[in-house]
Amino acid sequence: MSRRPALVSTIVAALVLVGCAGSPIPTASLSAEQAGAIDDCGVGVLPMAAPAERIVAVKSTAAELVVALGLGDALVATAFLDGPLEGADAPTIDGMPSREAVLALEPDAIVAGWESAFAPEAIGDRAQLHELGVTTWVSPAACWSTEVPPLEWEGLFAELGDAGATLGVPEAGAALVDEQRAALAAIEPVEGSPTALWYSSGEDAPYVGGGTGAPQLVLETAGLTNVAGDLDDGWATLSWEAVAASGPDVIVLVDAPWHTAASKVERLRANPATAALEAVQEERFVVVPFPMAEAGVGTVDAVALVAREVRELGLG
Repeated sequence: MSRRPALVSTIVAALVLVGCAGSPIPTASLSAEQAGAIDDCGVGVLPMAAPAERIVAVKSTAAELVVALGLGDALVATAFLDGPLEGADAPTIDGMPSREAVLALEPDAIVAGWESAFAPEAIGDRAQLHELGVTTWVSPAACWSTEVPPLEWEGLFAELGDAGATLGVPEAGAALVDEQRAALAAIEPVEGSPTALWYSSGEDAPYVGGGTGAPQLVLETAGLTNVAGDLDDGWATLSWEAVAASGPDVIVLVDAPWHTAASKVERLRANPATAALEAVQEERFVVVPFPMAEAGVGTVDAVALVAREVRELGLG
C-alpha cells in the first residue's frame, strides 16, 4: 500500500474543489533555494524521505532509470516505452496518460523522460502534483523550459545521483554513478578519429545527432568525430546532399520499432545522394537501440557498443 494517506478519491475531490473555488493551486513549485530541494528543470523538488513505492514512468529512459535504481518492483505503470524493459513487469499505458489515469494509480512519484509529459493536457502541472503529495522528476537533459548545456559526463552522472535522492534512494543513486563511472573508464576509444554520422530518423531529410546531446557525447567518447558536431543543437535536420558531402567513415543507425535500422539502410542505398558513399557501399553501419540514443543509464553502454562495432568494421 502507498504511504500517502490520500486515496485517489480524495485527490480527485481536492482537484474538483480547487477548480470550483476559483483559487488555483500555485503554479510555482518549491524554489530550488529552499533547503534540501533539488533544481530539476527549474522546479524545486524535495527528495522523498523514504524509497518511492508506486512509480509511473513515461519513456524508456525514465523506466530504465527507475530499474537501475533498484525500484523496478515499485513501477505500477509505464508509458511510451521505446523498446523492451528488463527488470520490471509493469503494465504499459497506451499513448500519453492523462492526469486522471495516472492519479487513479495512486503514485507517489512520476518519472518522465520528456518535460512535456507534465503539460496541462497530459499528466498535468508539476506544482499541482507536488501539492497532492506526488513527487515528479524529469531528465534534465530533456528540459525545454530551461537552458540545457551541452551534455557532459559529469552532468549526466549528477542527474543520475539527483534522481536517486529524489526517489528516496540516495545510496542507490550514488552506487549507480560509481558503477557507471567504472564502466566508462573500462572503455577503450578507437584510434584515428574516424568520422561518423548519427542517423536517427527522417525520410525526406535525415534527422541526425548534433554537437550538444547524447550522440555527440557517445561518438566523442568512443573516439569518433561527429560530422554534424559543429551544429549547436542536440539534434538537427540535414539535407541528403549535406550528408553525402560529409563522407562519414561509418554511419550509426538508431533502431526503433517505428523506424528500423534496416529501413534506414534501404533509404541510404536508394537515395542517389548517399548510395555512392563508401560507408554505404561497404556496409559500415553500427546499429544502436533507440533507448540508447537519449541521455540516460544506457549512454555508457552506447559508447561501449559503438567502439566495439567500429573496431569490428576494421576502423580504428
